[in-house]
Amino acid sequence: MAGLSRRSFLAASGALAASLGVPQQTLAARLVQPLVPANIATTVDQTIVLTAPKYRRYRHLATGPGEQYVPRFDVLGRAADAGRSNRRRSIAYLGHLSDMHIMDAQSPARLDVMVGQSESLWAGSFRPQDTLTVNVAAAMAEAMRTAQYSPITGAPMAAAFNTGDSADMMSTLELRWYIDVLDGVPVKPNSGKPGVYEGVQVWPESTFAYHPEDPANDPYGAYGFPTIPGMLQAAVSQTVESVGLPMPWYAVYGNHDTDFLGAIAVSDALRRFAVGDRKASTWEPFAANFLGGWATNPSAITQVLHAFRSNLGRQTNMRAVTPDPARKLFAQVEFMQAHLDSPAAPGPVGHGFTQDNISSGQTYWVADVSPYLRVFGLDTCNQVAGPDGAVPEDQFEWLKAGLEQARAENKLAIVLSHHNSTTLENEAQPVFGGQRLIHAEEFVAMLQEYPNCIAWLNGHTHINTITPHAKAGGGGFWEITTASCIDFPQQQQLVEVVDNQDGTISIFTTALDHTGTADWTASDYTQEGLAALSRQLSANDWIENPPMRMGSPLDRNCELLLPAPFDLSTILDADLQKAEMAAKARLVAAERRS
Repeated sequence: MAGLSRRSFLAASGALAASLGVPQQTLAARLVQPLVPANIATTVDQTIVLTAPKYRRYRHLATGPGEQYVPRFDVLGRAADAGRSNRRRSIAYLGHLSDMHIMDAQSPARLDVMVGQSESLWAGSFRPQDTLTVNVAAAMAEAMRTAQYSPITGAPMAAAFNTGDSADMMSTLELRWYIDVLDGVPVKPNSGKPGVYEGVQVWPESTFAYHPEDPANDPYGAYGFPTIPGMLQAAVSQTVESVGLPMPWYAVYGNHDTDFLGAIAVSDALRRFAVGDRKASTWEPFAANFLGGWATNPSAITQVLHAFRSNLGRQTNMRAVTPDPARKLFAQVEFMQAHLDSPAAPGPVGHGFTQDNISSGQTYWVADVSPYLRVFGLDTCNQVAGPDGAVPEDQFEWLKAGLEQARAENKLAIVLSHHNSTTLENEAQPVFGGQRLIHAEEFVAMLQEYPNCIAWLNGHTHINTITPHAKAGGGGFWEITTASCIDFPQQQQLVEVVDNQDGTISIFTTALDHTGTADWTASDYTQEGLAALSRQLSANDWIENPPMRMGSPLDRNCELLLPAPFDLSTILDADLQKAEMAAKARLVAAERRS
């Protein structure tokens, strides 16, 4: 199939130059360069691994051998033509982010003291690397930007998707910081008193927490966590610079963007705590002052008395901290509005959400990221209770209709959600109203009815997982779950859809490490050094079972094959070239802005 003629190329490059404000000669010189696999460092070349096992003892990280792509034929149902690598055309090269968990670690509303009651039940309410999430996010944005051209085909990245849990505790600050990092805006990850950490990691009575200045009296010290003087000061006083994402990025809700700690409905008491000047350092005052007024005694008179006591600052045995109104907990619609308030570049405006979402309250969206790829962004979160999710019936029917329309238009489809097929089981319903909730089995069966739905990208479990959903009689789709930026291995993904020009499609998945070094160098408090330190601390956070979260070799660098849902020769080389030119032009424009 022929590409663009010279005249068509010049016309297309001229239109792109005018729309992006790039000199046409400069842009044309870049666009005319042929696509070649990008020479970038990925986990195909080198991995980051834990050093020799030691039972409940601190371990360092080291570089390990790379992992080559593992072909998987579970959905295709047969071996593939060995000559496909010589024929492949890139249909879409994409980035996949999830579970960034940006934290305001000093917020009075954080439930960090809960981990002292039960490590397993309240895992995630405290981690030793809580203050370093913005550094990790910036390092991941840099890694994604470095990988903006495919290591397989050289195709430019058309879009990146963020599948939720961006703000860890529904803080307006966390929401702002996450968007700023992806947009390339500097962030100083501190709240309350400027340049001073006020929280459980310096309070000696908070014996459940890691105290980097002196861990001798906490369980982390017993495990062998090092003394790291200056870590907290560096974390809250330095401005984190981010290169941002140069390609359009899209977002969906995660349970942490919907409920507090991803599982609890927000109360008035919680909203007051978030902006107040008292923070619990141990379980007892938290239970007496917070749970006593919020959960245990929900009567109106108790709530009023508790509010009166809170406003007077008379909670017993609570630490005084610097209040900060910017810690306000956001409402659901404010999550979408913050994305609409994001700068127009790299776009798109709203990152999937539109003004219609604000007006209607609908929290899911659809977008074409290329002329032949349609993406459906779902909201699988339950606002009533619980961390796991489900698909409300109205959204389920909307998606079915959308997939049917995409099939009629010969468009490939990818579904995005936060929850995956192992966690789409929440049955919580409001006391009044509500609708039928669709769970994993019915949802997967529906997607299998649409052969143009080739992939379901999600997160939530913080584990690299790839699940085939083969349909009886042939066909099906691939479910691709990425790890997180907060728990080890702190990886995200590159995803590329290619046409093998033999009636099959391959989806290449590549685990992507952030740019922090493998092992942290003592006293390196640069932002990249703090990102490396975060990964090392996360690798030793026994509560989160770090080695398990890497997944198996079948869950990381893979070639996932499936039947083409229609004759892909209808996607002309000239059409692909136009889309590649548009994506590359956006990257060139981003280079000029930076």
